[in-house]
Amino acid sequence: MDGKTLIKFPPLEEGILLKRYKRFLADVELKNGEVVTAHCANTGPMSGVLCLGGKVRLRYAPSPTRKLAWSWEQAEVTSAKGPGLTCWVGVNTALPNKLVRLAIEGGFLDEKLGAIEEIRREVTYGRSRRSRIDLHLTPKIKSFDTRSIFLEVKNTTWTQGSLALFPDTVTERGQKHLKELMDVLPESRAVLVPCLSRNDVEAFAPGDSADPAYGKLFRMAISSGVEVIPCCFSFHVDEITWQGTRPVKMDKSL
Repeated sequence: MDGKTLIKFPPLEEGILLKRYKRFLADVELKNGEVVTAHCANTGPMSGVLCLGGKVRLRYAPSPTRKLAWSWEQAEVTSAKGPGLTCWVGVNTALPNKLVRLAIEGGFLDEKLGAIEEIRREVTYGRSRRSRIDLHLTPKIKSFDTRSIFLEVKNTTWTQGSLALFPDTVTERGQKHLKELMDVLPESRAVLVPCLSRNDVEAFAPGDSADPAYGKLFRMAISSGVEVIPCCFSFHVDEITWQGTRPVKMDKSL
């Protein structure tokens, strides 16, 4: 089922990234020479994918409720698959939850999660009941494991070679999510899904150099029973496709 289209959309507009500023804004020169300001949903450092002078793809969606008509969706980077090759990376952090949900609904993760009866978004959980899990799954009665599933999605674009890494900066929020996933065990299943938003990676590992505390908690979570399922997607000018799952590495060796 690799290569299966998950989302289809009107072709994106290509341009050159001039600058990214104030976290949410990016100036892009379109092919016709026009310079536009696009909304950047990714407020992090965007390590390895923020390439000034590089090609990017924008979505044009004017609306009375939006301050900006353009949104930055993809960035072109050097691919880990070989010299001279490039890869398009998804940079819109609003997409990963939707992509993972579509993969579950399409049955692509049945082997790992079991057949799912119901999917709910943003369900309250955690020690203080102030957190919201990205996806809460209810398995079908005949599933191999009928416990409910708390599933957290993490957009992953940083790489070293063909190894995908998360996080690319210190993330206290991500650390808290790992602790809360461990807390739901063993009554429920806890699943972390790194959404690998590029198709040139072969495996996933914690980004220890960016956040050593997260790496320590990541290994503790796995030892406690948290399941990690890296899901890979390919980004194109008019669609996003499923590229299967990738193995988890406990360090940076491939």
